[in-house]
Amino acid sequence: MYCLAVKRVLRCAALGLFLAAPALGQAPEQASLSNRFVREGLAVEFSARPAGRGGELREGDYAEITFGITDTSTGKPVRSLAPGAWMDVGQTVAARDNVPLDCRQKMSLYLSGRVGIRPMIDLNSYYVLALNQDSSISVVDPMVGMAGKTYLYAHIALPRPGADWAKSADDKRLFVTIPRASQLAVVDAENFKVAGKVDVGGVPMRIVMQNDGRYLWVGNDSKEAAQSGVVVVDPVSLAVAGRIPTGRGHHEIALSPDDRWALATNREDGTVSVIDVHRMEKVKDVKTGLQPISIVYARLSRAFYVADGKTGEIAVLDGRSHEVMARIKAKPGLGPMRFTEDGRWGLVTNSLENAVHIIDTASNRLAHTVSVGKRPYQLTITRAFAYVRSLDSEKVGMIPLSELGRDRAPAVTEFAAGTERPGLAGPGMAVAAPMVSALEEAAVMVANPADGNVYFYMEGMVAPMATFRNYGHRPVGLEVINRSLKETEPGLYKTTVRLPAAGKYDVGFMLQSPRVIHCFAAEVASNPAAKRAGPALEIEHLIKSRRVPVGEPVKLAFKLTDAQTQKPRTGLSDVRVGYHMAPAGQRKEALVRELGEGVYEAALSLPEAGAYYVHVAVPSAKLRFGDLTFLSLIAQPRSESGRSARR
Repeated sequence: MYCLAVKRVLRCAALGLFLAAPALGQAPEQASLSNRFVREGLAVEFSARPAGRGGELREGDYAEITFGITDTSTGKPVRSLAPGAWMDVGQTVAARDNVPLDCRQKMSLYLSGRVGIRPMIDLNSYYVLALNQDSSISVVDPMVGMAGKTYLYAHIALPRPGADWAKSADDKRLFVTIPRASQLAVVDAENFKVAGKVDVGGVPMRIVMQNDGRYLWVGNDSKEAAQSGVVVVDPVSLAVAGRIPTGRGHHEIALSPDDRWALATNREDGTVSVIDVHRMEKVKDVKTGLQPISIVYARLSRAFYVADGKTGEIAVLDGRSHEVMARIKAKPGLGPMRFTEDGRWGLVTNSLENAVHIIDTASNRLAHTVSVGKRPYQLTITRAFAYVRSLDSEKVGMIPLSELGRDRAPAVTEFAAGTERPGLAGPGMAVAAPMVSALEEAAVMVANPADGNVYFYMEGMVAPMATFRNYGHRPVGLEVINRSLKETEPGLYKTTVRLPAAGKYDVGFMLQSPRVIHCFAAEVASNPAAKRAGPALEIEHLIKSRRVPVGEPVKLAFKLTDAQTQKPRTGLSDVRVGYHMAPAGQRKEALVRELGEGVYEAALSLPEAGAYYVHVAVPSAKLRFGDLTFLSLIAQPRSESGRSARR
């Protein structure tokens, strides 16, 4: 499935490069000490510099990785390429016959998506994060599958179920609203762990990142009228910068492109509050209807559009005066609203009419009403299509944007994202979007909370091309964390990464057209401060198969090693093992005994068939449940577990 999800040209065809590519003027197994090479009319220059400071590269710090590509004949930058790159400590990897593999051969293994063969830093990767109905986030790696059956990369435990999230512009942090804890959870998207919490008070639901990244805007749906409004949070210091009461009810938030104004809906009051961002205060309320349900800014008309669920009207607010300049009549039942990238077309769902209304912002009139799905409740828009998710249908509707504005309504096509309708998942659907674009691909990821899966759909296909299992969790929202190179300036392809270890790195570089493969080198110095960071212990689960017989005692052995000395940790008397059935079963603890040489054993009781998560904690080492790598087990009847183990 790697070839289905990897970014653009880095698909299966790229593997042929390693079979047919000629020599590059040097031994391919040797990483080049030069930061520049020329081939096929292109000059490629590599640099790795500390991000935000001078000096040497150090482990644990961030580094800015840059590949500059120019045409050797003209000297001009070459644009719109899709380079692939990997970084790994320059140590050999043994093949099956124990023959060491060089840098170039390791690159071919990285592309193949084999389990256990991964570079330390993959500059082409992305991760799909699923906000689950329970108190967790699943991290899916679309590029590598575990024995072809699972893509679960990590599991993040939250204090309570999350409702919405927003990420920083560099994809390094994720901010999750936790209504039942009155908090924001701050997730480090580098190591996929909760790195902090912000007590915002009330009932935080919707969250929006300011366009310039300066502030986070959090809707506080508090029942107390004096508190209901927005909370403004500094995403760097995590300090609360302001609390602005706006009105009663749920709050949707939209910002002007220059971040001068923030507008927040007040669902129970039927108003929209206009907030001066510089002064951090409300300047006025605008009566837009009876139940403002969504609000979006459209660049083309330079106006805010407010959909009302009860009146069925879309109020158009001038972007400067914030007065109602037009009202577009649709029908009651309006819901979420999205606009095309150019701001010309607005689409809003109608769950009562089983339709999507399409707005022409050039004239502020209703252009089309399209029948789609059963109780549509969410929209996602790519360059070519608007995707519509419905509560009472497993199918996703697709509206072609190229057909908007014609005399007749656009034709709707569908594909099935699962076998169950999302509405069967019950309450607790959160407000986060259950569909997300898959980076620059003409593709989307679709969550189905009813069957627990995430589906990868590429435009032009009749069905999803891949299914990512979530092992008992119900995904209600999706987000993508991008780790790939981006063209920040003409011919400059950059990304920022954290350097996990000291040493000499092989930096593999690849282009498919023209065919280019090369290995650079980078030196990373040791950092004593970085060595003290992270868990004090490392864990190795000593288990042959994750499939175990249900209803029988399961003995789980694991080894604890000192992260600094790499020696076994013996004599730990407070090792704890906690486990629960997915998605949110009651947590149990098992007795633990020491076997010697750093190996400990726990006896688990798994009375029901299903997926279980096992966590290890060591309070004396300041390690809580969730700090060490978790283990997932599948409990099933003995006949099935026996067959799975033999396979």
